[in-house]
Amino acid sequence: MSELLEVRGLTVELATAQGWVRPVNELSLRIGAGESLGLVGESGSGKTMLALALMGLLPDRAKVSGEAWLGTKAKEAEEVKEAREMRPAGSRPRQLKDLLQLTEREWREVRGREVAMVFQEPMTSLNPVMRSGAQIQEAIRAHYPRMHAKLVEYWVLEALRLAAVPETKTRSQQFPHQLSGGLRQRVMIAMAIAAGLADPGLEMTPQERRRPEEVLTGPRLLIADEPTTALDVTIQKQILDLLGELRRRLGLGLLFITHDLGVVAQVADRIAVIYAGRIIEEGPAREVLSHPRHPYTQGLLKSSPSLEPGALTPIPGSVPQLKALPPGCAFEPRCPLRREECAAGVPALRFIASEHSARCILV
Repeated sequence: MSELLEVRGLTVELATAQGWVRPVNELSLRIGAGESLGLVGESGSGKTMLALALMGLLPDRAKVSGEAWLGTKAKEAEEVKEAREMRPAGSRPRQLKDLLQLTEREWREVRGREVAMVFQEPMTSLNPVMRSGAQIQEAIRAHYPRMHAKLVEYWVLEALRLAAVPETKTRSQQFPHQLSGGLRQRVMIAMAIAAGLADPGLEMTPQERRRPEEVLTGPRLLIADEPTTALDVTIQKQILDLLGELRRRLGLGLLFITHDLGVVAQVADRIAVIYAGRIIEEGPAREVLSHPRHPYTQGLLKSSPSLEPGALTPIPGSVPQLKALPPGCAFEPRCPLRREECAAGVPALRFIASEHSARCILV
């Protein structure tokens, strides 16, 4: 599987009254084309800050270092050249770019078309005084300002259809407060994929009927930041199924952010567990959930509700304050298996198997 996104040593620093803090600290991860990566951790672990860094939405004074390559790896340049020569007429080449080095002007071209995000709270993310369809139109016109109005309307309805919104024409004319929580979230998903679906150079053909290389100009990467929060379990399942269907149908890479291991088990191919800004365990979803090796991952599983009888075992304490991180392992003050050497330095990632690793001295 070719890499769609490869993050290497990403660090985000923010200025506070007590000095600079690092909500994301030397973080590395990868997402393959068409793959789903579940990013799991408690509130305050750095999940959303990572997403904002990948979307170019950090505060102005934030300091960012590291790399975040979107597209085909540089070492595959020859394959890219060959693919470009064989590319169908009218389709666009996929270019390698470091998201952390983009200017704001370059971000306007990338954001929404190559990288898109479904935000956590649809009721606060949607404009309450604009109709749903008009908000999706904005996402399209930001990239295609001269597109004919009739074609824009077609792509709006097409995005709503792919997001499984019933009665697309009617729903596009409604305001957010007239929609249920599940429908609002579907509108957010439609807004995220709309600019990538729309293309003024292609005829109005349902997207899933096209050949794979013609299906989607972007977004190639979709970031979903806890999209099932505040939804009941039946709607949660529908949204998870929808994201999985869109990933397969449109060839999206999906970064699914959540604190719920039960949810991530349904949608992720691989899982990365984050704590205090660092990835502390990563591997195939089935492997991480059935054989967790880091004490923090084990604690998350023990504190997650299940159908089996018995009391939950919560993790004592809370995520440490970023301005007062311990000198060694960040989880050491809460860890039931801690040793003296845990406080000596930050453990390196150790591999249990070829694709399963954990940042713990006990591995």
